[in-house]
Amino acid sequence: MTRASRIACLLALLAIAIAGVAIFRLHAGQAQEPASAALPRSTDFTPRSIPQERRATMSQSTEVAAGVDAKTVPQFQVDPFWPKPLPNNWLVGQVSGVHVDKRDHVWIIHRPASLSDREVGAMSNPPISKCCFPAPPVLEFDPEGNLVRHWGGAGAGYEWPASEHGIFVDSNDFVWIGGNGEKDSQILKFTLDGKFVLQIGKSGQGAGSNDTRNLGKPAGIQIDEAAHEVYVADGYGNRRVIVFDSETGAYKRHWGAYGKTPSDAPMPAYNPANPPSQQFGSPVHCVRLSKDNLVYVCDRINNRYQVFRKDGTFVSESFFEKDTLLNGSVSDLVLSTDSGQMYIFMVDGVNNELRIVDRNSAKTMARIGRPGRMAGQFHVVHNIAIDSRGNLYTTEVNTGQRVQKFRRLNP
Repeated sequence: MTRASRIACLLALLAIAIAGVAIFRLHAGQAQEPASAALPRSTDFTPRSIPQERRATMSQSTEVAAGVDAKTVPQFQVDPFWPKPLPNNWLVGQVSGVHVDKRDHVWIIHRPASLSDREVGAMSNPPISKCCFPAPPVLEFDPEGNLVRHWGGAGAGYEWPASEHGIFVDSNDFVWIGGNGEKDSQILKFTLDGKFVLQIGKSGQGAGSNDTRNLGKPAGIQIDEAAHEVYVADGYGNRRVIVFDSETGAYKRHWGAYGKTPSDAPMPAYNPANPPSQQFGSPVHCVRLSKDNLVYVCDRINNRYQVFRKDGTFVSESFFEKDTLLNGSVSDLVLSTDSGQMYIFMVDGVNNELRIVDRNSAKTMARIGRPGRMAGQFHVVHNIAIDSRGNLYTTEVNTGQRVQKFRRLNP
């Protein structure tokens, strides 16, 4: 064989290898995560003795904690048929925000770019399958699960986030969204039909946790209609809550953990044996307002929420599953709809459960769900919302990629 023939043969073999890798990626799905080499996988499948406090729930509805009277706890059951299938061969990716508006319509925001090549096989050239195509990032469903509106993406006059994160629909029918992409330093305000209204912050311009013009990968949004203020959980890049005028976008105030000035100095990794961190971790993942004018903030990685007055004065903090590592145990929360808001409903994306918490004592009264892919189970549960009837809605990111409804069974 001549030298030229050998080179040609090697090039052919290389082309075959590259094609093989491409086919594998296409059929395996690029969004799938390989098994981590750092986590040894046992081949011993003998059932283990698991302490009661570490056992995953075994119920498909609400599992009440020991010593708690079940009659005092809200009961829920997953509705496996909500929402209805999407039209147009659409598919959702990571669902990174959910909110219920005044009509009890459920709004979600998802990340179309998170869908794998296999999931959107109809877009290949030539198509590898009949389905599917990415759904628009913002979707609105009626209470029965029918799709009502859909819109989103790049447009004139605003900077759409690189990685969609968080959605809120205020009582004046404006839709607010954020993003946690590397350069996402902005939140956006739209009409119900997706017409652009306002942008606060500019993409790529964030200058840290004391920047009063830009954000830092904002995670959550809440509107105080009476005060015309927008509260932002800021975020994956910053370590604070920040408040703007919801009409003009003018800066109002901001604060960090314990109501102190936030700092961007390096912080050690979370360790449950250490004293509580004096700064929020990353991300500051949710901000919620209560009827009694308190502000609840999810400090996800530090396994806690902190409570403030609206001026940033620190009130209290509560911890949950303190031994949880990775992304932390307090991903999102909402308050119940009764006049006193007796309960907090909280989702945990590491332990993959929904907790029902007594708001006064901060004690966990019941749990819903466990790690898994079946209806009522969770894979990286991320957000939670509540409607006027007390039904709950949860979202999942990573490869969970769905929204679920949990029907309230008792008054």
